Amino acid sequence: MARWPQWLSCALLLLLAACSAPVPQERVAEQALELRSADGPLRGGVLDGVAVFKNIPYAAPPVGALRWRPPAPVQPWQEPREARRYGNDCWQNRKSWDRAMSAQPMSEDCLYLNVWTPLPLRGDKLLPVMVWIHGGAYASGSGSSPLTVGDRLARRGVVLVTLNYRLGRFGFFAHPALSAESREGPLGNYGLMDQIAALHWVQRNIARFGGDPARVTIFGESAGGDAVHQLMLAPPARGLFAAAISQSGGGRALLPRLREDQPDLPSAQTLGQRFAQRAGVHGEDAAALRALPAATVLGDLSLIEWDRQAWTAVCIDGQLVQGDVLEGYAAARQAHVPLLLGSNGDELGALPRFVLRAMNQLLTPRFGAQLPQLIAAYPSAEAYERNLSSDFGFVEPARRIARHASARQPVFLYRYDYVPQAQRGKWRGAPHASDVAYIFGYPEAADADVSEQDRAQASLMGELWTAFARQTQPAAAQATPWPAYQRDDDRVYEISAQGTRLLPAGAPWLEAIARYAQPRAP
Repeated sequence: MARWPQWLSCALLLLLAACSAPVPQERVAEQALELRSADGPLRGGVLDGVAVFKNIPYAAPPVGALRWRPPAPVQPWQEPREARRYGNDCWQNRKSWDRAMSAQPMSEDCLYLNVWTPLPLRGDKLLPVMVWIHGGAYASGSGSSPLTVGDRLARRGVVLVTLNYRLGRFGFFAHPALSAESREGPLGNYGLMDQIAALHWVQRNIARFGGDPARVTIFGESAGGDAVHQLMLAPPARGLFAAAISQSGGGRALLPRLREDQPDLPSAQTLGQRFAQRAGVHGEDAAALRALPAATVLGDLSLIEWDRQAWTAVCIDGQLVQGDVLEGYAAARQAHVPLLLGSNGDELGALPRFVLRAMNQLLTPRFGAQLPQLIAAYPSAEAYERNLSSDFGFVEPARRIARHASARQPVFLYRYDYVPQAQRGKWRGAPHASDVAYIFGYPEAADADVSEQDRAQASLMGELWTAFARQTQPAAAQATPWPAYQRDDDRVYEISAQGTRLLPAGAPWLEAIARYAQPRAP
């Protein structure tokens, strides 16, 4: 049976395509600026008062014998390394219709990050740091996306870091042959290991770029938002960041276990064995797996092939990932740092009606005999059809996590529902990922026709997010005060074209989802 996470991933890729527009090309600084990192000297550049250093290695290239191993240390260098252009993206299947994708070459040699920092660099007054983790269903995207250029966010007084991490089977893969090599170390979740390695790089290096290693905020959207939750719950990531932002990060994805098959969910190793057999590798031959061509490992992650037998992402390995996200927050296993999280007003509503119906049908077994009560909780059959998948996958999990976490740390819950002026009358609300370009200050990446209100909205979003990074309290001069979420008060901070306001976070259908949804289909 097809399952929620895979359908969601496909749907979100379609939605991103529908929302994409021509985006700015990479700007390369002509004025050079040199800086020495802990591993060697870098030759970056200056653009409009912001220092830019790109293509900085944070781990050794995971190629050859290092494929499907934890990230290895960088080999130091002596001569200045050119750092004015982006490096390789990690292997992925790009789609011609998705103009938000980077145009960089793709390679397994892709573990690089980029830094934007305001000038002048001052060692006596270190700035807060924001580390962006891109989305893309753990199968696409990069730190060099034109939507997430960091100069405008950096001008708000933060040091901005974007990074690549291994994707698809390169980043999330398990097989008995690999497990036999490393009985004690972490396995399977190499993309998450990359993110942790990048955060270690930040701790070792960011003060040289004017950033404060004690004030690091991780933030990400979609799969990047899920990665934020995974890092919040991962013991090896503890102490590497001081605050977190999860945008449309969900929390309901059911994760396979590394080695143990479940009645309705094959283990990551079983999935890996199935792939290996299709690729012609039989038995426990790790060398043969690592010798497979990159194109074979990548495969064609199309809508037809995208299922658990073709590809998987995060698995429960017992070390980095100890369980499902909602279970982790319910057990208070998360880092007790300030957390900002939320969802968009119409996450999946821009999808065709037949796709929404199909997604809803995949969810109905999770409610069993209580399905009629769930349907009755919605104000209408149309509202149920339109919103169930969004509510189940994004809105209700964000509120649930806020309710769990607010007992132990400051939590700020939001709903982003700003519709660009050019899209009014076409969109009923803000679809998935439409917030990203606004947070980075590039509304023209979301729509070619940008209004003054759109630009003002981008300014508001940038100020709210950077204020949280500066003082762990989102605030802006032109915005309604944003108090921390309180379980008894149960309000969500809405951001829309009408302004900002506090609204009740609960609703009968959200309560019904929380009450009736089973962990897995019977």
